[in-house]
Amino acid sequence: MTTGLTYSQYVTQIATMGAVASETDPNFVTILPSMISYAENRIYRELNFLQTTDAVTGYAIASGARTLTLPDGTFVVSEQINIITPAGTTNPDAGVRVALLPVTKEFLDAVYGASTYTGQPKYFCPFNDNLFLVGPFADAQYYTEVVGEIRPASLSSTNTSTFISLYLPDLFIMASMIYLSGFQRNFGRLSDDPQMAQSYEAQYQLLKQGAMVEEARKAFEAGGWTSQAPAAVASPTRG
Repeated sequence: MTTGLTYSQYVTQIATMGAVASETDPNFVTILPSMISYAENRIYRELNFLQTTDAVTGYAIASGARTLTLPDGTFVVSEQINIITPAGTTNPDAGVRVALLPVTKEFLDAVYGASTYTGQPKYFCPFNDNLFLVGPFADAQYYTEVVGEIRPASLSSTNTSTFISLYLPDLFIMASMIYLSGFQRNFGRLSDDPQMAQSYEAQYQLLKQGAMVEEARKAFEAGGWTSQAPAAVASPTRG
């Protein structure tokens, strides 16, 4: 099993690798939250994790309306909207999920641009991060199930372990060291060690490739749309 990192172990390892005088150094303590944020956000943005997929329910498209509003920050990326039928059903498992098809706003405005076009919604498009338009206008109140990508809470002294720290500690450390190299002014050609950031970046990219393959396998998006690791020899399909 992967040996992950707790918050205290992470701080100790970063301080050691970065040759920081002390884990309690005020300057080091000050940049810790920003370093963690940089490393986590970079990893979350560059990799698609099943772990960060979530579904929320309880939000409705009102009768006669064509909008669905979610609270700010619910999802980083909204991926799917299901309406629950029959109309008025709040629990997805007590009704039938009907997936809305994603289209452009221009399509909705051209085809269902007036409130006279009513019916069970079939299509949706994002208007902004938390507002979605549907078409046609709802002929009754429909509750929804929205699926998307969330941003988990960051590693901290009060949140002592995360998915990244437990299962991708090596990638997490490399991303953190890239940030720390900037703190130590080792980014430019006039720096003390101009190769430091580049070396950590190269190692980060190498580790990221392995993580991408693993996540593809989890989602059955690896070779041949299976969960199998890419084969080094058997590249032709089996027919």
